[in-house]
Amino acid sequence: MAEKPQVRGDAPPTPEETERDGRDDTATSAAEESSEVGFGKGGRRTGTSADALPDVDGLGDDAPPFWRRIAAERWGEGRFGLAMGGIILLLGIALTAFQLWIALRSGLDARQQRLMHLMLVMLMVFIIMPPFKKSTVEGNPVAYVAGAVLDLVMVVATVVVSFYPIVYQAELARRAGAYTDLDWIMGLVAIVVLLEATRRSVGLIMVLLVAAFIYYAWVGPLIPGDFGHSGVTIQRISTHAYLGNDGIYGLTLGVVVTFVFVFILFGALLSKTGGGNFFVGLAYVLTGRMVGGPAKGAVLGSALMGSVSGSAIANVVTTGPFTIPLMKKVGYKKHDAAGVEAAASTGGQVLPPIMGAGAFLMAERLGIPYADIVKVAIIPAIMYFALMFLFVDILARKNNIRPMEGDEIPTFAIVMRAGWHFMAPLVLLIVLLLNYVPPTQAGLAACGALLVVAMLRASSRLSLKDFLEVFVMAARSTLPVSVACAVAGIIVGMVGLTGLGLVFSDVLVNAFAGNLFMTLVMVALASLILGIGLPVTASYVVLVILAGPALEQLGLALIVAHMIVYWLSQDSNVTPPVAFAAFAAAGIANSSPMRSGVSSWKFAKGLYLIPLLMAYSALMEVDGPVIDLVMAIATGSVALAAGAMAIEGFFLRRTLLGERIALGLSAALVLIAPEWSGWTESLLSVQVSPDWFIGAGTVAGIVLITLQVVNHRRDKAKGLVAPLGQEQPKAGQTVGTAPEESSKDVESSKDAEAAETTESTKA
Repeated sequence: MAEKPQVRGDAPPTPEETERDGRDDTATSAAEESSEVGFGKGGRRTGTSADALPDVDGLGDDAPPFWRRIAAERWGEGRFGLAMGGIILLLGIALTAFQLWIALRSGLDARQQRLMHLMLVMLMVFIIMPPFKKSTVEGNPVAYVAGAVLDLVMVVATVVVSFYPIVYQAELARRAGAYTDLDWIMGLVAIVVLLEATRRSVGLIMVLLVAAFIYYAWVGPLIPGDFGHSGVTIQRISTHAYLGNDGIYGLTLGVVVTFVFVFILFGALLSKTGGGNFFVGLAYVLTGRMVGGPAKGAVLGSALMGSVSGSAIANVVTTGPFTIPLMKKVGYKKHDAAGVEAAASTGGQVLPPIMGAGAFLMAERLGIPYADIVKVAIIPAIMYFALMFLFVDILARKNNIRPMEGDEIPTFAIVMRAGWHFMAPLVLLIVLLLNYVPPTQAGLAACGALLVVAMLRASSRLSLKDFLEVFVMAARSTLPVSVACAVAGIIVGMVGLTGLGLVFSDVLVNAFAGNLFMTLVMVALASLILGIGLPVTASYVVLVILAGPALEQLGLALIVAHMIVYWLSQDSNVTPPVAFAAFAAAGIANSSPMRSGVSSWKFAKGLYLIPLLMAYSALMEVDGPVIDLVMAIATGSVALAAGAMAIEGFFLRRTLLGERIALGLSAALVLIAPEWSGWTESLLSVQVSPDWFIGAGTVAGIVLITLQVVNHRRDKAKGLVAPLGQEQPKAGQTVGTAPEESSKDVESSKDAEAAETTESTKA
């Protein structure tokens, strides 16, 4: 559930390092890829059946420990770097052990848990993540010393502001509402320290956004119109954010401490034991021989991994080193390979059983069991990945990309024999969650089951060093999540102090005269803007407190409104100019970050289209009439397919302009059918049921798709379509005709033969 890539030995280069100077972004040569990419190829060998699986980790047996690698990236390979690696190891063990202790047997209240958790997290942030860019420090001793002093000050301040509320808990409770100068000064220091940790782990834009909310709370009387308010003093802002129930240590951070970390630990265990290798291998066995097999394998593999890791970027840097080179090897362009991986990994955050951190926040804010979130989320998530399958299928046919050969992937039996035991913990987790077992207990049970089955087989057995790496990997992965949730608590507190949420919702509803579609468009645009600089969890929190009430006022059920906002907030991973997951994938693919971002944004269109089905159809009504749910799935699937063909301009063959417009219109008729009814009544004073528009759009979509299939079969019967992987004939040619030959050449050759026959007859 991390919002930034894990720092690891095989971490992708930065976007700047992957830029190419105007070079065409096409697939690299087979010689560059074929020798190192494939099943059973990689640095790690176990001498067991697991060697047939892909090595998605990519690290050899002689790789240094994880804590040494992340320490070396900042502190170097020398003795000092070794010492800092030891400190990182101790902090990682302390954080993971503390989380396990409070999950199994907690003697601390909720606030003390959050204080200790965030203290350990920020200490790791200040040790692992540098205060300045590497280029600024290199060759500049002043910047190096300044950075070291800043780190030391931040570490000391973190410890002081974390223990102050614990040591003086009774006194602070007695003087609540009448805090002393020391109280608000400590709060101000805590805010500054947290903002610095946010700058390093999340980004500067998040810091500026929080500062803007604090400034808004302070200068309220100077703001005219509806958004003006009575104003809040610095003392009140400081104590509310530091000591209040809706501030830094509020519910947003509490969800990470209570639920999220256990599942981060499960993901780290799965990665270290080789479960990721198994799930990716299984995905390729099931899809490798299909059209666009490597891309479909990447989609399914990223879905399987993302469903249990809940992090788009961690998913990219885990599975991408295997999936992206395979896609490039069979002919996908570099930016398309990166885009497919980024969009598929992003989908993992909406796919149960483990979704992103925002899903646990949603359950807590709505006050409903997490199992209910899972039940309503599963169908839209499956539709998202089905749409991605269609996109990569179209792309493969459009670019004439061959499927994988039979000898390039192992058999189903071999893959299952190597990793069947990894299925048991996942099945256990799903069963427990759907039976309303609390997520923390379900996650702990899944971790225990995974550990047991892993230790029973030599290929997945963990050594002491492996256990320590799991602890540090889990701790490292939670850093940006915890910091983002803590700093988002400040925004929640400022919105509560100023009443901004209600004002914003009223303005949003009144601005569009209660039109749901335009309100959804504005929420999507707001998500797009926030996604430029915010991780998905922070984006969800900000959007839901501002726009959630507006969507509820317009008639959406509360869980539907939250789910729509949650889906829209995922676009920060795939939206240029700052697309975190796409940039991570671009580093692996050696492609242009911006072109990769555009590709991922195109492939992830389900993030925008499926929320329309949530708002206007019965897609979320899993407890309602079955026939309504089935019709919503069927008609919605046709609309999504038509929309994908309209976007790509291709299916089995290239679509004409008229076909493309008709496909787009048929999709729109289904996706926003109630809006068409409203427009018809307003313009023509005729009442038409939305069901008629849904029926018309569905029928039109089916007819247009059927025509594509019929025309493709006709062209194939005439020899106008070559098998995938072979060069397609040009206009007027048939399969097997030389490229330079045209129909005129054929006719002239026939005339020449006739002339020769005539001359020979005369002779």
